[in-house]
Amino acid sequence: MSYQIREIYYTLQGEGARTGRAAVLLRFAGCNLWTGAEKDRSRAVCKFCDTDFVGVDGVNGGRFETAQDLAAKVTALWPEAQASKSYVVCTGGEPLLQLDSPLIDALHARNFEIAIESNGTVEAPSGIDWICISPKADAKVVQRSGDELKLIYPQADAPPERFASWDFEHFFLQPMDSPTREANVRAAAEYCLSHPQWRLSLQMHKLIGLR
Repeated sequence: MSYQIREIYYTLQGEGARTGRAAVLLRFAGCNLWTGAEKDRSRAVCKFCDTDFVGVDGVNGGRFETAQDLAAKVTALWPEAQASKSYVVCTGGEPLLQLDSPLIDALHARNFEIAIESNGTVEAPSGIDWICISPKADAKVVQRSGDELKLIYPQADAPPERFASWDFEHFFLQPMDSPTREANVRAAAEYCLSHPQWRLSLQMHKLIGLR
């Protein structure tokens, strides 16, 4: 299959358990919970997305006809002098609409550890090294296990206790980026203090001005 990619760039992981780790961010175009068009936001399952995942005209974006072509592009962005294992974060939109076994194999063959950030509505294929699921209140989540659950907070009809028994090693609350962001940060921090299973995730890349 071909792959539609919004953008690819080298950066630091900005959220969750691996915050601060060098990574190639591979953003797939398209999502199954919102078209990305503002006219459709009010009818979307996920109404608060702050990411541009529409089209293939972002930095290093495009249509890649083979898994090998895409893996080669990702590899070209990793510093040659970096001795540690390469790391790619597959995100979107919804990466599991496109990420498949041929691409997983092609990235592994180039010594990449593969992480995903997904809404969990599509079951993850085998071979992914780090699974981060960010459930949305009105979406049916089928991927209920992994390494990290990252809940945007607050969401109507998505209290953290609804997800606390799912099979994840790490549980994060991430304050919703909205006009009430400061209040959301305080509320998330207070919840984490009273429910220590949960940790606070802030969007470090936005705080320090990274992509």
